[in-house]
Amino acid sequence: MAYDVKLPDIGEGVAEGEIVRWLVKVGESVKEDQPLVEVMTDKASVEIPSPRTGSVEAIHVEEGAMVPIGTTLISIAVAGEVAATAAPAPAHAAPAAASATVATPAAVPASGRVEATPAVRALAKELGVALESVRASGAGGRITAEDVNAAATSAAPTLAAAEGPEERVPLRGLRRRIAEHMRHSLSTTAQFTFVAECDFTALVEHRAGLKPQADAAGIKLTYLAYVFRALPSVLAQFPLLNSSLDDTTHEIVLKRYYHLGLATNTDDGLTVPIVRNADSLGLFGIAREIDRLAVAAREHKLKLEELQGGTFTVTSTGTKGGVLATPILHHPQVAILGLHSITQKPAVVRGQIVARDLGNLSLSLDHRVVDGAVGADFLYALIEKLQTPKDWLAAGDLS
Repeated sequence: MAYDVKLPDIGEGVAEGEIVRWLVKVGESVKEDQPLVEVMTDKASVEIPSPRTGSVEAIHVEEGAMVPIGTTLISIAVAGEVAATAAPAPAHAAPAAASATVATPAAVPASGRVEATPAVRALAKELGVALESVRASGAGGRITAEDVNAAATSAAPTLAAAEGPEERVPLRGLRRRIAEHMRHSLSTTAQFTFVAECDFTALVEHRAGLKPQADAAGIKLTYLAYVFRALPSVLAQFPLLNSSLDDTTHEIVLKRYYHLGLATNTDDGLTVPIVRNADSLGLFGIAREIDRLAVAAREHKLKLEELQGGTFTVTSTGTKGGVLATPILHHPQVAILGLHSITQKPAVVRGQIVARDLGNLSLSLDHRVVDGAVGADFLYALIEKLQTPKDWLAAGDLS
């Protein structure tokens, strides 16, 4: 008999999830705790495990669909047991497995009723495809977006081909969430960016002096670690930048803790794990945590709590640092700092032209909360610390 597996309550504030990809197909045998499907929420990517050992009887939701908590996703046939509905399986943040075919191709049901979601019907209308003529590959004879795109491609006139090949890539998973967050951030905040130059020469020398000790301890000591170590004390001086705006109550929420977001590029797109309580960590401790989170993000091993509760975000453009950028706020935060390329350039020091390690910092702010003068004062205070690391980084401040 069949057990229905529903989308569980994944975590704080999550009301729905996107079916990114199925990891099993109809008719396939599955074991208890085997991952069935990858689901993306606005918090994290998680895998839903099977609550029973059996075989896949039916898949009820196609890839790309957004479904609310409690929706039946899949039915597992378990021999010798009476029909029942499985309690929502716990979700575990885990690396995404290889994608699998949803179901073997099947014809449209004999009743003549076309099985397709509203989104697929809209796509068919846009592409001029008659659903009755499309060969379905979805569960239960359901037509998927891929089926419609394939039909449109095969039926395209010669003129279209002559205009050049095109490929439609579904906006799914992390990339879809990034698009939604960026659009929401820009539409709900009054964003502006302030840029200033920082002389990193003393910091570069300080890092070079510590590098042998860091290497011996297996620590990847980066410039980013210095920025994260300097930020909490400067944010304490300018608390508006470590806040959020509650649009419902029209209140500025000042955060007395420092959970710093680390914008990290992955194969799937940008994700922002959190260095929690950054003010409690020394330089080496922060360097370890930055490296651990960056690796976990790229390997899809971040836990849900490692993506929640950020108060301020830092983004680094890495080896392709560029001159400057205008980072987009990680809503509901009101500030984000961009670290760009640090290179040797000529500079005037005490009337002499000398080579210095210079780089720009870009600070984007929500003008509803932070005025330009306050943002400038904050950035110059941060720059002052970065330009004089020996003044505030004692030998005992490394752990």
